[in-house]
Amino acid sequence: MTTPDAFSPAAIEAGRLMFAKRAEFMLGVTALETLPDEGPSEVAFAGRSNVGKSTLLNALVGQNGLARASNTPGRTREINYFDLEGALRLVDLPGYGYAKAPRKDVEQWTALTRDFLRGRSVLRRVCVLIDSRHGLKPVDVEVLDLLDEAAVNYQIVLTKTDKIKPTALEKLIEATGKQIVRRPAAHPIVRATSSEKGDGIAELRADLAALAE
Repeated sequence: MTTPDAFSPAAIEAGRLMFAKRAEFMLGVTALETLPDEGPSEVAFAGRSNVGKSTLLNALVGQNGLARASNTPGRTREINYFDLEGALRLVDLPGYGYAKAPRKDVEQWTALTRDFLRGRSVLRRVCVLIDSRHGLKPVDVEVLDLLDEAAVNYQIVLTKTDKIKPTALEKLIEATGKQIVRRPAAHPIVRATSSEKGDGIAELRADLAALAE
């Protein structure tokens, strides 16, 4: 099943309550040794530079200024941690695929992210954000390969769905589902979201709230 699934009112409410908790910035990590001690379940957000990670995080928690959104690709250069009152941690990973920075810095961020994904036992899911106007690109497929290899559960989250027509979105959801159906670590539901319109936000909150322990 690749189209949005039906949620019970209780699941939607659980998601609302989880993300109504006060979200606070914890720290930015530039080296594995400075990662916070493992505690609550963690959900990470990955995607090409400028895919809308920070904007989606802000929409999920209802706090416009929590994660810094920028039109400049490569703005997020650290692994940024946000805490939901000790119930769940949200992790904003550096954008991949492009950055206005020296190649050495880009390689350093990439290596840090790879090591993080391979070694974080409390990481319950990685939301891989895909711009709905472009779909999966080769660099995205490389990240999916890495996640499959590391056996890290991940879910495709389409962003900026208000920028394309509903019929095109339906076709994109179906096509994306077919691309991941045989991937061992992929969550089967492709979630379609618009941070600007609020579409899919309640459903994604319900998805992620169910991962909290």
